[in-house]
Amino acid sequence: MTIVARDTAQTSRFDSGNYDMHTANETGPDAGRYLFTVYETSQAGIQRTDLRTMQTTTIWNSPAVSPALDSHKSFDASRWTPWGTFLTAEESWSDPYAVPTSHYGRLFEVTNPLAAPADIVIKHRDILPRVSHEGLAFDKQNNLYFIDERNDSHIFKFTSANPQADNGDDFFAAGQTFVLRVGDGKTEEATGAATWIPLTDMNGVALPGAVVVTDPNGLTAIDGRATPNLPAFLGTNFDRPEDLEIKTLKNHKQMLFVATTTNHKVFSIDLATDTVKLFASRDTKDMATGAPVGEQFTNPDNLAIDADGNLYIVEDQPGGKQDTWFAKDDNNDGVAEAVGKWASLTTVGAESTGLYFDKFKSNTAYINVQHPSSKVDRTIMFTTPCQKTQGDNGHHYGYDKGHDKD
Repeated sequence: MTIVARDTAQTSRFDSGNYDMHTANETGPDAGRYLFTVYETSQAGIQRTDLRTMQTTTIWNSPAVSPALDSHKSFDASRWTPWGTFLTAEESWSDPYAVPTSHYGRLFEVTNPLAAPADIVIKHRDILPRVSHEGLAFDKQNNLYFIDERNDSHIFKFTSANPQADNGDDFFAAGQTFVLRVGDGKTEEATGAATWIPLTDMNGVALPGAVVVTDPNGLTAIDGRATPNLPAFLGTNFDRPEDLEIKTLKNHKQMLFVATTTNHKVFSIDLATDTVKLFASRDTKDMATGAPVGEQFTNPDNLAIDADGNLYIVEDQPGGKQDTWFAKDDNNDGVAEAVGKWASLTTVGAESTGLYFDKFKSNTAYINVQHPSSKVDRTIMFTTPCQKTQGDNGHHYGYDKGHDKD
């Protein structure tokens, strides 16, 4: 069912549309009650949906439209932090050595995401290089992974000097950023043994030779697009890395999954061994036929993981062609045995974005219908019947244990 529909007239609240990634307040007071969604527009913003009342509030929006120097553009990422705040970032950055450089490509933290809109505090975390952001993901050591979303670009890791910090000021005060290099770094989208190549020192200061830019607002930063192309910092090129998700296995090992859109691939990275594998591609078997899935599988973009650890792959295609795929990896080796269609979008002009499985209601997921021809973006909630278990009549899921009125 639709739980949010954009009011194109914006009579009740600011809503610039292009709904993108979701996350919920996964920890802390009222955990799981609120769904956060960002606007991927020239005047970006953040909305919060109360999943108890189904009321949606815009908690923050850019004070200006791009390209104004006080504007914020194309929020894409949504990630809840280990210390209980909300991260988003801009999917917009300059070509290497562009003059003048863009002031976008930034990571932002909302330090009090449950506050009233008038009290919301949003901070630019400028220790990270500037890139065109999409996915963000934390591993169990609280390393933060991110990407640069364009062809011939890269996968990054930020390791905080204070990984157990209980606030963003301390977490982002100092730390080291790395780029992923597979093998010698010279083969595009290579698989095999990888290493993390430092771009900064332990305090976040650019290493000698890194490309440092000054944006139009006078802030300096590492150019995360230009620097990994230099021999001293060479990272492995991937064509349009997009979303990231981390899966924790029963043995507590973790795998990072990366969707790369241009060549229709999803990669897995074993974070214990730093081994990169091709997880899914057009050569992966289709569950429906047993044959390679072929051109049906096109432009993988968003990723999501359900309560059972299954990975879902959302395509970036127009409505009528766009599918969301379920990926089967029963032996958890980082290579999918097969993929199968899970949902398809037929809305004219739209694509699906932001698939998110509720961490507190394993029978519930959320997905957006983004930029339809009608301009009425929507957030859709999928549910399946609760499984009955002894002692709770099956109502063991969800905010307030799923059925707070029972």
